Amino acid sequence: MSKSVIQDWVESRVLLQDSEMCHVRYRVFRAGERHYQEVADLDGNTVHTLELPEGTRLDRASYEVLLRYVMTDAAA
Repeated sequence: MSKSVIQDWVESRVLLQDSEMCHVRYRVFRAGERHYQEVADLDGNTVHTLELPEGTRLDRASYEVLLRYVMTDAAA
């Protein structure tokens, strides 16, 4: 299965509950016909990989929104 990067690593700070900040990085890639968002800590350890819903593919503004949902859910 071929893998290609759509958006290379981007660092972001995510506000979690109780005003806690989480500093992570994410990238978007395609593997075959599917698109994924991979979230990692700053040391490169994968935190979560999310298969992107059809409507958010290649919509770069949606990647940051999805990151916030994923990190808020992971912290809960």
